[in-house]
Amino acid sequence: MSAAEAFLGHYLALLNFAYTTGDTSPLLAASDKGCVGCKGTADYLAKVNGKNGGLSGDYADRLVEVKEIFKGASGRIGGSLAVQSGNYVERSSPSASPVQKKAHTETWQFTLSAAGNAWVMYEIEADG
Repeated sequence: MSAAEAFLGHYLALLNFAYTTGDTSPLLAASDKGCVGCKGTADYLAKVNGKNGGLSGDYADRLVEVKEIFKGASGRIGGSLAVQSGNYVERSSPSASPVQKKAHTETWQFTLSAAGNAWVMYEIEADG
């Protein structure tokens, strides 16, 4: 399952790239077309990101640990991971008031699906 764990690190790097640039195409390319969490995150980051001033500070997500990983009967890989971010400021639009976000750690639930010889994010959800 080390390939699945490596994919999770790669997926976080793609997410951080989208946070910084607003370019969500690499993130979506590594996501199943039906992934609701992936699409919602990508839609938001296309509008709110570091490049356009929507995010500033230590907003990057860091993988703390893969807490659980298992293979389901369908062949998909599921589990949870702990992700940490620092203190940052978020603006939902250029004229919106800034919202301070404190450093925190979240648990994310994920499901990966095979796509050819690679993994894609099938679904992801933050537990807060």
